[in-house]
Amino acid sequence: MTTHYEVRGDIAVIQLDNPPVNGLNHASRKGVVDGLKRANASAKVRAIVITGTDKVFSGGADIREFNTPAMLAEPSLLQVIDAVEASAKPVIAAINGVCMGGGLELALGCQYRIATENASLGLPEVKLGLLPGAGGTQRLPRAIGVEKALQMITTGDPIGAEEALKYGLVERIVPNTTFQGVIDFAHEVAERSRHPRLRDKTVDLPPGVDAAAFFADARKRVAAQAKGLTAPLKCVDAVEAAVLRPFAEGMQLERSLFIELLNGTESKALRHAFFAERAAAKIPDVPEDTPTRTIKTAAVVGFGTMGGGIAMCFANAGIPVRVLEMKQEALDRGLATCRRNWEASAKKGKLTLAQVEQRIALLKPTLRYEDLADADIVIEAVYEDMQVKQEVFRTLDRVMKQGAILATNTSTLDVDAIAAVTRRPQDVIGTHFFSPANVMRLLEVVRGAKTGKDVLATVMQLAKRIKKVAVVSGVCDGFIGNRMVEQYGRQSLLLLEEGASPQQIDGALQAFGMAMGPFAMGDLAGLDIGYAIRKRRRVERPNMYYPAIADRVVEAGRLGQKTGKGWYRYEPGSRTPLVDPEVEAMIDAYRRELGIMPRAISDAEIVERCIYALVNEGARILEEGIALRASDIDIVYLTGYGFPLAKGGPMFYAESIIGLPKVIERMREFASNPRAAPDFWQPAKLLVDCAASGKRLDQR
Repeated sequence: MTTHYEVRGDIAVIQLDNPPVNGLNHASRKGVVDGLKRANASAKVRAIVITGTDKVFSGGADIREFNTPAMLAEPSLLQVIDAVEASAKPVIAAINGVCMGGGLELALGCQYRIATENASLGLPEVKLGLLPGAGGTQRLPRAIGVEKALQMITTGDPIGAEEALKYGLVERIVPNTTFQGVIDFAHEVAERSRHPRLRDKTVDLPPGVDAAAFFADARKRVAAQAKGLTAPLKCVDAVEAAVLRPFAEGMQLERSLFIELLNGTESKALRHAFFAERAAAKIPDVPEDTPTRTIKTAAVVGFGTMGGGIAMCFANAGIPVRVLEMKQEALDRGLATCRRNWEASAKKGKLTLAQVEQRIALLKPTLRYEDLADADIVIEAVYEDMQVKQEVFRTLDRVMKQGAILATNTSTLDVDAIAAVTRRPQDVIGTHFFSPANVMRLLEVVRGAKTGKDVLATVMQLAKRIKKVAVVSGVCDGFIGNRMVEQYGRQSLLLLEEGASPQQIDGALQAFGMAMGPFAMGDLAGLDIGYAIRKRRRVERPNMYYPAIADRVVEAGRLGQKTGKGWYRYEPGSRTPLVDPEVEAMIDAYRRELGIMPRAISDAEIVERCIYALVNEGARILEEGIALRASDIDIVYLTGYGFPLAKGGPMFYAESIIGLPKVIERMREFASNPRAAPDFWQPAKLLVDCAASGKRLDQR
């Protein structure tokens, strides 16, 4: 049973009961309609209450039904809401907690809405590349006014009970400890002679405001925040219809826009990301009931940029953290940076000054390893050098209590080699945070050959506490993200060698949707990082060709933004990349030295070679079992590398937007170009097998 029906005195109660979020699947929708019919047919019943179970009214439509026959099965959500509005007896939505998407649209169809103190109400469909498709864009502006409705619908951000009361979305806040307040309100409503319907209201703009100017301004504002997504602007179109058109016409437009978005690649990509993020937490050989270790305190070794950001993550979650450095000046500098970051958040209204002080108080600086001994987890965040890290772990092995988790923040190095210098390799794990660690959502969790299942389960659980999206990786050079991005960056250098410019390459990839192009990204990170990797590669893989122009830029003292010049130049205090004739001259001289006649390269080729390089290396990572799923790779790139959300990640893009046969065809064409690293462009066996069989990458 996904709904329950009972009569309490003269009040009928229809309760949604479809865990975990009371999703409005077909059975739930039918249960509501059947309950309405029973209540209206009963002479005893004077009013009807729709509510949910526990702390959830309804999380909305069941997105697992999208693009399936169940979504179209009657009664649809639209038909349910029509039945609610047509009820001869007043219907009250008793919102007992989470009320999202279709859940709020159902509540908006009721004549009355009340909420408990802990209620959270929102229309988050835009975050899945959609707009509310069951009247939300038409009824919410009628309930709370066009300005607040636009904000809620285009951002998808919810509001609490007090704000809902302020804007008139709910009529009363009732205690969540007893149902009596709901019954009392229903009795009051039953005595009223007329009952309002939102569809009968008009939507007014603020006095003196012209509709055309208002919505033109709204589109500019929303476009600036939309990050290239189309759904937020479609939301504006639908809300505009609520203002300018009769209700029925507005509903027709809303529905047509919803179907258009539902069938588009953007929404499919965002829904893929939604499910992929949840799937990433599941590890086949580590059951959900695996015992975990208690994490009450943490420690961080190294209080520079990475260590400070990691320490902030723990403090933000209310976890006390010891931070260790070798010199007092480094500790003072790290504390000052953390304070500055938190105070900047306070200026933006995201924290109070009291919260800033609470977080600072959770940072416990020390110069002694022995002061870390009682921490439940320690994360090493020192220089990316194997000998340095191994020495740190020898010390941690000596001083840390038994049962403590020893984690390394390495971005490329062998976690097993680090674990091998300890007497407890089962307690060692990789936790690769992304910079800035206090901002970036991604956490690559690197499972060593001897990492205990309880350690892995504990770190995955801890990631949620510190608000990270954790993806499990096996041990290899660069893990998932950096191993793939090396080939992406390598292709960008090969394209540069052949005739493209840094600004053309960056521009093409930004137009594709990447947050930054590879040359601007290198300048931001520091070009000395790539320089060190290339030096290591020439020893480890002497047959892997890298254009020497990248080394020459570094050897000329151009390390990126931190030196004011890299692939671009930067004015003092500015992060805006400016084309530098000095770099153009270096590239021209380098090509002449190699006898390369630069050719015109299209933006399309730039995008294909860089993005398909990610895809091919990602497929090899899957073949080797380094990543558990293709969707895990997508989450790494969506949350850690600025891959466009609307394209769903590199593996989804190749498989579901372009198609693997076409990707493979282009790879083979690239292999015929002697300067494009032909050895790399042999398509991964997994890609070839899936293209031939029609199976998806995650069905391998």
